[in-house]
Amino acid sequence: MEKILILDFGSQYTQLIARRVRELNVYSEIVPYNKVPALDDTYKGIILSGSPFSVTDENALKPDLSELIGSRPVLGVCYGAQYIAQYFGGQVQRSAKREYGKAQLSKIHQSQDPLMAGIPQDSQVWMSHGDTIMRIPDQFELLAGTESIEVAAYKAKTGAFGAPVYCIQFHPEVTHSLDGAQLLKNFVVNIAGCQGSWTPKSFVDHTVAELKAAIGNEKVLMALSGGVDSTVAATLLDRAIGDHLLCFFVDNGLLRKNEYEQVLASYENLGLNVIGIDAKDRFYGELAGVTNPEEKRKTIGRLFIEVFEEEGKKHREFSYLGQGTIYPDVIESVSVHGPSVTIKSHHNVGGLPEKMGLKIVEPLRMLFKDEVRKVGKELNVPDKILKRHPFPGPGLGIRILGEVNAQKVKLLQEADAIYIDNLRNFGLYDEVWQAGAILLPVQSVGVMGDERTYEQAIALRAVTSLDGMTAEWSHLPYEFLAKVSSEIINNVKGINRVVYDISTKPPATIEWE
Repeated sequence: MEKILILDFGSQYTQLIARRVRELNVYSEIVPYNKVPALDDTYKGIILSGSPFSVTDENALKPDLSELIGSRPVLGVCYGAQYIAQYFGGQVQRSAKREYGKAQLSKIHQSQDPLMAGIPQDSQVWMSHGDTIMRIPDQFELLAGTESIEVAAYKAKTGAFGAPVYCIQFHPEVTHSLDGAQLLKNFVVNIAGCQGSWTPKSFVDHTVAELKAAIGNEKVLMALSGGVDSTVAATLLDRAIGDHLLCFFVDNGLLRKNEYEQVLASYENLGLNVIGIDAKDRFYGELAGVTNPEEKRKTIGRLFIEVFEEEGKKHREFSYLGQGTIYPDVIESVSVHGPSVTIKSHHNVGGLPEKMGLKIVEPLRMLFKDEVRKVGKELNVPDKILKRHPFPGPGLGIRILGEVNAQKVKLLQEADAIYIDNLRNFGLYDEVWQAGAILLPVQSVGVMGDERTYEQAIALRAVTSLDGMTAEWSHLPYEFLAKVSSEIINNVKGINRVVYDISTKPPATIEWE
């Protein structure tokens, strides 16, 4: 399988580079700048990412490029371009003023160069850098500049190295670079020579064959959540090993209204071998009196592991644990800066493989969320699951602020169902990345009929996003919000006020806890 290797120097845009390459049906792989794998024939090109660091800093990230430059076509982006300039004897210095925002390639010196094919004069690009390349090394020549900087793009002279080297000061991966996708295509297809054969069908065929070979006649246990990732992973495993896969679906009492029954029915229609486990009372019992968000998350995660482990002990013949891990999880675990600061603990099944003596199998660990959906489509997973909004592992437990109990869950389930049903009825569900209702630990005065009420408030949350890393609040129509508010207050006894959350991520998070 042909690949483009991306060396991550810590840029916030590194994942975007990978996504843009994959949109060309070419597999891309992100690794930390200092953990370069052995390069076999499948690696067709290398991209050096941007970075929050300056190449002039004492602690700048400065890998040895001697094994890379010349071995494959190389594209340096922003920090990558600055580092290559410095590495080969050029001059880079701190900018008098950080260049951030839109610029135009007003000086394209070599429009016939393969990298610049189809890039018009004055093409808009996105700059985000605090260093300026003052002089390129002797082995290189200019490709393009802007009104502000002379060196916006440059390349190695023909024959200087064994393979082409291109460097650009801007970010082609962001949408603000209007011809960035064309430039990346020029590098990946025209310069690196990739064929673009990595499709959902090829991924399914390749992965099923790999799973068959790796697992053989052994058996796999897997926990399902009803969401996209675990369902598609289980469907791939089912395609590979059939009845050797056994899945558990745990009702922790924190699912949406009627979700337990609906999801089990969906899995039955998919032909998956699934056992439903009713553990509602156990979760409610252990969550009694717990109000701290982290403690709630950890309690829910611990109970899930305990339930899964107890059920798993009844099936000692299993050798593997299946998980729906996807690529952003993998990248974050091996980031340039080490694991990210814990904003909220993760809700996966960490610790289970060691405790149960199981090996891990993660069929989707190299896919982004949008790619998981495309693979699911190829596997005929129904749209009701594929287009389902992300739902947190701790479920409604972190959408009930304060202590969780069965009464509060029932209240929130009813309000949430009205909200989600109306999103679908108004044709808004697919326009929103994620939506849900939050039960607030707030009571307020209201009037219903001639009676004074003192009841709870619900907050509605809806965001638009590409991958959940950043998010904007969704601008839902006033008439929609008015209908949802009226319906909740009139039909859910115990709620007399509805508010709408207009916070972005960052600084807020998508979930409230």
